[in-house]
Amino acid sequence: MLRYLLDPANAITASGMILSGVALSLVTDGRIELAVAVALWAMLADHLDGIVARRIRNRSEAAAKMGKSLDGFSDLIYGAVFPSIALLQLHGVTLLSAAVGTTLLVAGALRLSYFGITGLSTDRCFTGLPLSYDVPILALLVLAEPFVQQPLFSWLLPGTFATLAALHVSSIRVPAPTRSMYIAIVLFSVAASAALSIRALFFA
Repeated sequence: MLRYLLDPANAITASGMILSGVALSLVTDGRIELAVAVALWAMLADHLDGIVARRIRNRSEAAAKMGKSLDGFSDLIYGAVFPSIALLQLHGVTLLSAAVGTTLLVAGALRLSYFGITGLSTDRCFTGLPLSYDVPILALLVLAEPFVQQPLFSWLLPGTFATLAALHVSSIRVPAPTRSMYIAIVLFSVAASAALSIRALFFA
């Protein structure tokens, strides 16, 4: 099984899963800013593996199938499991946060299962909001927390992720990222990750 990780795209996917594991460890330890900073890099790895996979010549069918399966697990971890746990840490374990977190997990699994069957449409659009939007939105919320008064922030968190869960399983059509969008995603992720890390390390 490990030989499939010699495939460059699969190696990137596995690296993203490792980053997701680090992010989960940090968030359960209450180090929210650093956890989200690492999760942003896990999200970037998810974008990069697809780009690399499309550029590999003579890629074996077995490696491609393994990559598709790995990618789905990676998406679920950083795009649904991590935000759900972060929500519980930020909001506290309440009936509301537990319900929203569980809903996000189910919505994420449904979204990925549906995509596994249908893929992109002929005009290169996703059906439902991809899970890759969750971590950047979480990063914005965490960055904004010091400037948002309570109890507004406590309601903003579950409300945002309940909305995201609904959008994941909706019929809205979301265009696949273009080259300029990929550049914007990378720039945002690097800047947000740096800001979160600096705040965690120097202003905690």
